[in-house]
Amino acid sequence: MKLSVFSHCAIDTITIGDSNYEQIGGAACYCGITAKQFKFDVDLYSKFGPDFPKQYLSENKINFDNCESETKTTKFAINITGADRTLKLENECAPIEYAGNDADCHLVSPIYHEVSDDIFKQIKKDSNFLFVDPQGFLRTIDSEKNVSLQNKDIDLTDVNAIKVNPEEAACMVNGSHDEMMVALQKKGAEYVLLTNKTDVSLLVKDKVYSITLPNKEIHDTTGIGDIFCSTFCCTMLKEKDFLWALCFAGGAAQAALDSKNVGLQKIPRKSTVQTNASYFYNLVKFRDL
Repeated sequence: MKLSVFSHCAIDTITIGDSNYEQIGGAACYCGITAKQFKFDVDLYSKFGPDFPKQYLSENKINFDNCESETKTTKFAINITGADRTLKLENECAPIEYAGNDADCHLVSPIYHEVSDDIFKQIKKDSNFLFVDPQGFLRTIDSEKNVSLQNKDIDLTDVNAIKVNPEEAACMVNGSHDEMMVALQKKGAEYVLLTNKTDVSLLVKDKVYSITLPNKEIHDTTGIGDIFCSTFCCTMLKEKDFLWALCFAGGAAQAALDSKNVGLQKIPRKSTVQTNASYFYNLVKFRDL
């Protein structure tokens, strides 16, 4: 099976306490390498500059035709304190190009404006299963390049699944957590995932299914959402079961956090994810809306 990922590769400078780490990342890398753990072929639609170590993608057998740019790679400075983080955009690469693809799933997860509205419309036309993480559609910067979120009306017609946190959801729709999930569903998304730190909810039709990740010490949270999204997509395509997809996604996020690793080193093996997923499957709560 094949997953196409639409997102920029990035070079992140991650600060945790007194320690600094320079890591390659971006949703492109996190989603792509996670999908490889599930034996998916991965086509990357991205852009990165000559400063990006493309051999890392080659070593992981990720296809990245037409991704190279003369503009330097998108770069963020990320400061992490517990479950919270702040971002500063230090460089922005060229926008993504796209001319059609026959993948089983299209995962759109921009990190900063690299997917234009026209490209998004084109992806929708080609997609069999479309998953959207809208973070990069919603981000803006101030005069000092600090990243924050802005309100944006995103057309979710033909979107199969969307993953948001409460702050992102509030930039698109109004109301309580439940009301925002319903509003996103009404805009077109069949599956609505709301991640609120350790609480994860999934709205399907008129039911909310939820799991809670064990509240342990958190180290580097960079890429956790991307690992979650990619795992959900791969499991949905293979198992055709949204509950298993939810539990596998939660299991992958938990395994990544448990590793205490920084950057791409935290991407978990499928066997570890599977063990966690079985644990969560027995603890899923559900309620009617």
